[in-house]
Parts: sequence; structure tokens; C-alpha cells
Amino acid sequence: MSEVRVPDDLRADLRRARDHADRNFAEPLTLEDLAAVAMLSKYHFLRLFRAVYGQTPAAYLSQRRVERAQDLLRTTNLTVTEVCFAVGFASLGSFSSRFSEITGETPSAFQARWARAGAPRIPGCYVFMWGLAERRSAFVSPSPPDVDSETKPGHRGDPASAIWEKPAGG
Repeated sequence: MSEVRVPDDLRADLRRARDHADRNFAEPLTLEDLAAVAMLSKYHFLRLFRAVYGQTPAAYLSQRRVERAQDLLRTTNLTVTEVCFAVGFASLGSFSSRFSEITGETPSAFQARWARAGAPRIPGCYVFMWGLAERRSAFVSPSPPDVDSETKPGHRGDPASAIWEKPAGG
């Protein structure tokens, strides 16, 4: 197998696509999406990405999602299913399989091991309220806030904040 030589200018394009995947890991990203960020055809992008980073964009993205899932399972009281969808997986089965493949244990076992350590856990409602985990619905063209939401307490100028109002006295 011959080694692919990647010019420096294309490395910058690949890095931009990888950074896009890092920032938007919870969104449904496709090979075409990432190739478009790098401004390359999807086949050329795939070949170059694998040559530079040693894995396909899909493998990189799922690894990034599993890393984020580890953080959430370790520090929150979210269920495995909630974590699965919060990090961008479309099915619990594929999440569990990929998680086990990367970490060597199931998401439930991972969460239970960290729960035994006794570290305080962040309540799931707080995690979603403050944006520590994204809800999938947040990525589906949010509708603009209604006129009344401008005056509601807790409104911070974005459509999602009208839903998550700060509790009185908190």
C-alpha cells in the first residue's frame, strides 16, 4: 500500500473539517457535510482524512461522541439513553456497541463504576437547562420566539432560552 502525501494547504482544510466535527459532534454529520467544510469531494476527503489522522471521519466522529458520553455518564445522573441521544447517536444499539468497542465496557457498567466512586452527580435537568448537553430538537430549525417570550424571566435572546426559565429565587 502506498503512502499518501498530503500538501500543507490540504492539511489545513482537513483540520478545519475535524474542528467542525469536534464542535458539532452532537449534530447528524455526514461524510458530505465534512467534505464540504474541507471543500473537497467526499472520496478525496475520506482518503486524505484517513491518511492524516489514521482513521475515517466516521470513526473519528463516533470516538469523539463516545468521549463526550464518558464525560456525561461520569458526571451526570442522565440515563444511558439520554446520553446516547445527547451526544448524537441515532440508536441506543449502535451507541452501546461503539462505546463497548472503544472503552471495553458497556455504558451502564461504565456509569455504575463511576457511581460507586461516590462523586456528586449533576442533575440531568440542570445539564440540559444550562446547555452542558444538547437536545437533538435544538438542531432542527428552531422557530423564532413568540412576542411574549421577550418579557419572560430567563430569556437571553435565543429561542431555546424561552423554554428554560430560571426558577424563582434560584
